[in-house]
Amino acid sequence: MDSMFERLMTLPLFRGVTQERMAEIVGIARFHFLKYLPGGEFIKAGDSCTHLKFILSGSARITTSNADGRFKVSQTLMAPDVICPDFLFGRATTYPCTAVALDTTNILQVEKSDYLRILTSDAVFMFNYLNHLATNAQKTVDGVLSITMGNIEERIALWVVCLTQPSAVDITLEARQRDLCTVFGVQRNSFVAALQGMADRGLITFAPNVINIIDRRAIAATLPVARDTD
Repeated sequence: MDSMFERLMTLPLFRGVTQERMAEIVGIARFHFLKYLPGGEFIKAGDSCTHLKFILSGSARITTSNADGRFKVSQTLMAPDVICPDFLFGRATTYPCTAVALDTTNILQVEKSDYLRILTSDAVFMFNYLNHLATNAQKTVDGVLSITMGNIEERIALWVVCLTQPSAVDITLEARQRDLCTVFGVQRNSFVAALQGMADRGLITFAPNVINIIDRRAIAATLPVARDTD
């Protein structure tokens, strides 16, 4: 039992609470523990976000794309992490992504009403969630502004930071270079030169239709101001 509480206390949004407090929360909220085998899809883009989903063990591939599929971002999240908690509240309460288990993956699922009860029971939980929401809101503003400011490498870095979670690994951005050039408002030769410069520094690898992020933290560190936190 102690090891379960210790694992729960490492989850994002639950950090900073004591084991005793965590035991109380488990007593008042309904925690559902689910297991998915490799290849099992447990979130589909467009599904209603009625629960928080935490990765307790294993890993999942999270893929987000625009409506016509021309822009696609994929990332791998590993335990302990939470998937898209921003969409539990607000006007758009549907998942923007698909999640597929990469290996045997254990998920903790907490219903929205139970999470509300948790939030109002302790200021630490409320602070964790508000801080997460505020950080992501600020990243969104940065991402939009990045299209018209900063050099090309900074614009690419901001897109990666805005479209992925801080703990993500194995990030890929799939899109035709000409489409990305149109979005960023740059000439293709300038865009390719920026990609090559990032590749030469070991930040990415790239091909005509895909950019692979080698180290998200290093990408974020290229920005003049820290844009997100783990």
